[in-house]
Order: sequence, then C-alpha cells, then structure tokens
Amino acid sequence: MADLAPELASDTLRPTLDTVAVAGSDPDRDQPWAELGLKADEYDRIKEILGRRPTSSELAMYSVMWSEHCSYKSSKVHLKQFSEIPQETRVGAMLAGIGENAGVIDIGQGYAVTFKVESHNHPSYVEPYQGAATGVGGIVRDILAMGARPVAVMDPLRFGPLEAEDTHRVLPGIVAGVGGYGNCLGLPNIGGEAVFDPTYAGNPLVNALCVGVLKHEDLHLAKASGTGNRVMLYGARTGGDGIGGVSVLASETFDADGPAKRPSVQVGDPFMEKLLIECTLELFKAGVVAGIQDLGGAGLSCATSELASAGDGGMSVELDRVPLRDSTLAPEEILMSESQERMMAVVEPGDVDEFLAICAKWDVEAVDIGAVTDTGRLEITWHGDVVVDVPPRTVAHDGPVYQRPFARPEWQDALQADAAEVLPRPTTDAELRATVLQLAASPNLCDKSWITDQYDRYVQGNTVLAQPADSGMVRVDEESNLGVSVATDCNGRFAKLDPYAGAQLALAEAYRNVSTGGATPLAVSDCLNFGSPEDTDVMWQFAEACRGLKDACLELGVPVTGGNVSLYNQTGEVAILPTPVVAVLGVIEDVTRRTPTGFTAADEAVLLLGATREELSGSEWAHVVHGHLGGRPPVLDLAAEAALGTLLTELVGTATSAHDLADGGLAQALVEAGLANGVGARVDLTAVAGDAFIALFSESATRALVTVPADAVERVTALAAEHGVPVAPIGTTGGDAIAVEGRFEIPLAEAREAWSATLPDALG
Repeated sequence: MADLAPELASDTLRPTLDTVAVAGSDPDRDQPWAELGLKADEYDRIKEILGRRPTSSELAMYSVMWSEHCSYKSSKVHLKQFSEIPQETRVGAMLAGIGENAGVIDIGQGYAVTFKVESHNHPSYVEPYQGAATGVGGIVRDILAMGARPVAVMDPLRFGPLEAEDTHRVLPGIVAGVGGYGNCLGLPNIGGEAVFDPTYAGNPLVNALCVGVLKHEDLHLAKASGTGNRVMLYGARTGGDGIGGVSVLASETFDADGPAKRPSVQVGDPFMEKLLIECTLELFKAGVVAGIQDLGGAGLSCATSELASAGDGGMSVELDRVPLRDSTLAPEEILMSESQERMMAVVEPGDVDEFLAICAKWDVEAVDIGAVTDTGRLEITWHGDVVVDVPPRTVAHDGPVYQRPFARPEWQDALQADAAEVLPRPTTDAELRATVLQLAASPNLCDKSWITDQYDRYVQGNTVLAQPADSGMVRVDEESNLGVSVATDCNGRFAKLDPYAGAQLALAEAYRNVSTGGATPLAVSDCLNFGSPEDTDVMWQFAEACRGLKDACLELGVPVTGGNVSLYNQTGEVAILPTPVVAVLGVIEDVTRRTPTGFTAADEAVLLLGATREELSGSEWAHVVHGHLGGRPPVLDLAAEAALGTLLTELVGTATSAHDLADGGLAQALVEAGLANGVGARVDLTAVAGDAFIALFSESATRALVTVPADAVERVTALAAEHGVPVAPIGTTGGDAIAVEGRFEIPLAEAREAWSATLPDALG
C-alpha cells in the first residue's frame, strides 16, 4: 500500500467505519475533500444534496466522479453543441451516440460498427508501459460493452523532442505497452500517429482508439433496469492498483517535479482481458445480459452510479462481496480502485445460473454483489452497515458544470502576424533537393517502422490497409467483403495558430485519408487534448476548437458519435499545443477494390488533385528548417473537401493509388508514394505552381496525389471537372528515383536511407 494517496491513507481509512449513521451523528468531522480534488463549493453542494456530510465512501465516490476526467465539468458547456449535428450518416442511422460507452453506426448489410478514441495521457507519463497498456485495455472494454467484438486498434501518440532524455524514457515504454497489450488480445493495430514537439515534453499524449463490429440486434446499453434483477461483477479481482488513478491524474497539471498527485497507475493483464472478451461475447449470445458497463476510470464508483442512474430505479450493492486481491482494502479504496479487466452486468434472476456457468467455462470469476431496486437510490453496504446512500444521478451525471472564463490570448495577433511565408527559402536546385531529404528524415515525417513493427498489424487476417497507408482498413464480412476504414489526424501547430481552423483541418485530413482508400466517410470520434481549463487562453482554444469541429461536421455531414476530453496537459506554465485529435470512420462496399496509398506500377499518369497556394505557416518546412511557428494555417474550403472526397471514392477501380497531401506537402507525398513499393516517378512542377519551392512544400489543404492508367487521364479529368476539383497531370511513374523535371533527382535508395534511419539512430 506504499503507493496509496497519502490523504486517503491518513484521513479516510479510519479504525471506525464511517457509515451513513455515523455521518449523521458526527456532522462536523474534518474531511480531506480538498486533497481529493474537490473545491469548497463542490463539497458544500454534496452536503446539500445529502442533507448531511458525506461518509468517507461517499466522499471517495463524489471526488472521482466529479473529477475533470469523469464529469467533463469544464467542457460540457462546449461539447453540447455536437448534439446539433444530425444524428444520421450517409448509410443509415446512428444506433447509439454521445453519452454511451461508444458510438454505434449502421454500415449496411445488417452490420453496425462502434468506435471511440480516448486518452490515457497522464498515467502514461507516470508509468509508460502500464499507462499505455491499460489505455488500450480500457477502450477495448468500452467497445465490448456495446455488444461488439473488438476488431482493431489505433494509437495517436505525441512526444517531446526526439532527442530529449524524457522522450527516451517514455516512448519505448509507451510503444511497448500499446503493442504488448494489443498483440496479446489478438487485435491488429492498423494506424495512428507519432508526432514530436517540445510542448509535449513531460506530458506525452497517448490516445487509443478501438473499432468493434456487431449485428444490429446485438447492441447493448449501460443501464440497470428491472427491479429485482441481479448485479453481477465479473473479471479480475479488485486490488490497490490505480486507486484514484486516471480520474485523479487526468485532473492534475504536472509541475516540474512530476505530478502533484501520484497514485499508483493501473496494472493490466491482457490475457485476463482476452478471456473477458470471449466470455462477454458468449454471455451476449446466450441472451443473459440485460445491461452492462465496463469498469474503467473511477472503477466501481462509476459502474454502479452510471448503471443505476441510466436505469429506471436504484441499486443496492454489498461491497464486502467484491473479490479482492488485497484483503486489507477499505470500502473507500474498493470504490476508487481502477483495477483493470472488470465488467458489471445486470442479469435477470432466472439467468444467473447460466451467467455463472458461462463465466466458469472461461475461468472468469463472477459474483452476485447486489440488485436493482425501485428506491431511486444507490445504497452500498459493508458487512451490513450502510456506507453509501445517494441519488445515483447526482454522482454520475449531475456533477458541477463550469462556465470557465475564456478570452482570445493577447499574444494571438502577434503569433498570426509572424508568417512563415517571409522566411528564407532554398533557391537552388541542390538546396531544394537537400530540403526534400531533410524533411523526409525529420522526426515527424520519417519512417515509423521502429514503432509499428512492434505491433501486429495483420492478426485475424482481416486487415486490408495499415500503417504507413493513409488509413487503416479492415474487412467486416468475409463473403461480401464489406469493410470499414479509420484515420486519425491533428496538426497541433495549425491549432495553435487558429484553433477553430486547426480543428477543422484535423477533421478534413482524416476525412481525406479515409477517402483516398476508397471508403465513404460516415462519422467522427474525437479526443480533445488541451492544457489547463483554469487558463483563459487554453479555454479559448478549447471553445474555438469545439466550435470549429461542430461547424465542419455540419458541412461535411458527419456526426460526432462520442469521444473524450483530456485537460490539464501541461508542465508548469507550458501547455501542450492544442491537440484536437479527430478520428473519421468510413465504409467501403468491397475491400478488394480499395485504392492503395503508394505507386504500384510504371508508366502510369501522376495527377495532382486540388489547388496549391503559397501556404507555409505552421508547415513542417517552417518547423524543421527554421524552428518557426507563426502565421495563419492553410485556408480550408469544406465544400471543396467534400467534393474531393466524393471524387476519390468514385475513382475506386480507376485510380491505381491515392495519397493525401498534408505534412511536408507534395515533396513528402512523392517520397512516401515512391518508397511504398519501390516505384519512382518523374514529375514537372510547372503545372502545380510557378515556384518550385511552393509546389513542393506548400501544405495547402484539400489535395491528393493519384495515379491512373495513361488511357484514363481524359476520363478522370472530366470527372474531376464535374465535381469542381482542380486536376493537374504532373508526370509519370517509373524508374528508381523521384525526379523533378529540370531540377533534381533523388534515387529511392537514398530517400529510403534518409527516411528510415531517424528513429533507429535515435532510439537504438
């Protein structure tokens, strides 16, 4: 118990059990509400709700459930605008949305897909391996709780500078944790990101996404209904790991010496989780589950209060029946523990025996710990004494909601005035050539195989596209070849320059990446990573990003199905770049007809779709060559983005490859497309822009590099014109080099050496 938060050890664990009766007779007892993260007015409100002081167990529950991580108290007022977006997709209905464990959308043929992205940032800084591993485990259980079989994961990651000592501490552990847990579950890791920036030093971002597949009739929701139904806890035993873990850590800013609160991080067991997945899916198939909730952040406090408040009555729980790994745990600790691989189910009395038999078959421990009641209260006892008696909704849903003050930062105008377009540029052909290689070798653009080779990308045999493709794609049905595609994106530099536009550009890039593979974008999940909400500058960034994302989703016709907010991501006074990671999921009717990312054969026409402008602010060129951040991000035309997406899906079967243009511009797209299959290209930049430098390194949005058979160019040009998409034939595939007509050549072998050496050289 050495890692137990000291305020709990010294103040909450008392020799005399703090029951509801004791709380009523001892109203003036000092309680560690401040140490548990509550504000004075929040503590007063709890007393007002209960008509007395809370017991120590109730205080534990309210403190974790009213934390920033669980309650969204600083972000709710901004997130509610996502409900203004029509809750339907191009294919069909949204079967479950915001407020559930994960969003569920209809993809046709009787199938539905559920997906969600969440953060595990702060635990991953404290203990990189377990923090990242349990982040994967938690998001997988969210997907499982919807009735779906998890089929793939992704991991958008952010780190400090590649050369920084702390990056070398956290990155290997985080990557090993993501890979170790996902590989053991037999889930392919089909994509993600790895971005390096000084603002993430001491505060890495570990976002985890999971995709699951289900039939419509298999959908399950988190609610406890039916008086007399039994409450079953099953999975791993409850221990002292993670007491207050993610919920407390995610509500704290790190100072220069580490987190202000350092409870133990959760410890994951992927083999137990694998058993839990198979056991739960069999329970669903047997029809013995009336309601279900995973135990993640806030553990039993969350599961009991959320299930009860979402149902039509109340719940009674015998806490002493919870199986423990540590028999010394007190009620408060059991309620706060975030031990992993646990689920809670509501089961009709007549189904309990079958439920227990299925759990026993999978060697999963299961215990009846209570019942659904008609009292409208959540009552928890400890060896017969009542230690919790609360209205469950006040714990789970009616926590404090803050209208945090926000204002446009005083420095924003000066930042935007400091444009990258005036920075010195390469002028000679040799300098242009060197710059292409310099960017290809930079940490953000280089080969990420050092990371992705630690992940099994093809387990289960349904992976169609995976890193380094623009998107990840998996087959859903083996007979029809129906599939789904997912991409995650965010350029934090753009979001710093203009958070409204930055969030929209993140959505647009993920939307485009799904489209390049031939899938039709359907829906969005987001993970909004920002600094402290108590900073008016940060709250302005957050408010603007939410507004931008909502407006863009409305115009593109993609609903937000759910997501996550992670605040307090800063070290001391230095906040991270605003990082609204956006995940877009799309559907493709036949995965065998998907469009690859890289060049596939010689003698094909290379076309550039979209318009190129002089847009360098926030670009990778400005970042790598000049260490510069300033100006305004690229202009985004959402109608043009939608038109490009439609065109790309209509080119399925004609286009032999398609690659979006984003970080690094056309230069990086040519390098990546050429290296994918060892097929070079010769291009003429005069049709792109009058200036070769702008043509190569501009990061204008809404562009894609495609190849088509030579005899299809006229047809594709006409189709592009129908959609109002600019198209420029710029060259031909073939050879063993990327050749820019009249300028320079880079042999693919030289490009590969530059592109692939960076991470191994830095990390070993």
